[in-house]
Amino acid sequence: MNTATTLTDTRALSLHRKRATRADLFLQDQAADELQDRLGMVNRTFTDIAVVTPFADVWSVRIPGARIVPDTDTLDLEPASCDLVIHALGLHWANDPVGQLIQCRRALRPDGLFLGAALGGQTLEELRACLGQAEIAVAGGLSPRVAPMGEIRDLGALLQRAGLALPVADSIALRTEYRDSLHLMHDLRAMGETNALHQRRRAIPPRRLFSETAKLYADTFSTPEQRIVATFEIVFLTGWAPDDSQQKPLRPGSAQQRLADALAVAERPLTD
Repeated sequence: MNTATTLTDTRALSLHRKRATRADLFLQDQAADELQDRLGMVNRTFTDIAVVTPFADVWSVRIPGARIVPDTDTLDLEPASCDLVIHALGLHWANDPVGQLIQCRRALRPDGLFLGAALGGQTLEELRACLGQAEIAVAGGLSPRVAPMGEIRDLGALLQRAGLALPVADSIALRTEYRDSLHLMHDLRAMGETNALHQRRRAIPPRRLFSETAKLYADTFSTPEQRIVATFEIVFLTGWAPDDSQQKPLRPGSAQQRLADALAVAERPLTD
């Protein structure tokens, strides 16, 4: 799908992901664990499943029999071909997140289930703050270095904009520890999550930027054991392809009984 603004350099993102190592994809594993728990609570058997992800080696094992679909701008999904579509931790790099969800919804049959996992706004908030302060001190200005992540309310609203029914959004925050900020950045590289923003500064950053970042990080976000803390927030999205069989809200004013009568209490008007 074409958009007016290009967020991600898709070529750079592809190169970064090719460098990722399976042993370091712990966020993918965490998301898979959580999504499998949610699927276990759905009293239904799914037979036509698609998983939108660049990491086929993770999800083909976690969701056996699923068709793996790369998270390109235009998804390789046929209309009404699935009863379950999972979008796995790629929305923060999408040039058109709403378009991604609309394509997933169109791929669902009526009353099909959409499950998504996306990195939320708390993700790498410590690194974002320290890099920003360090770059102002070293270069006198800011440049995009950490991809923007949506807040849970905004991500939940995407479900409604995409036309999904019964939308639900919830999140978990993972607090991880690293030796120092360079160790964290090395781990991000091994996850394929280093800077692939289209508007990133292409020049090699000065070495002092990273030493200043390391100092600020250690001073501000260290543990009693002299390690640093990094937050990863994963937002989980649930929605259903609309169907006449689904529950619908009652029309306002259509109640047959007052709440006070149902609770057997006296009704008291509010004072001004």
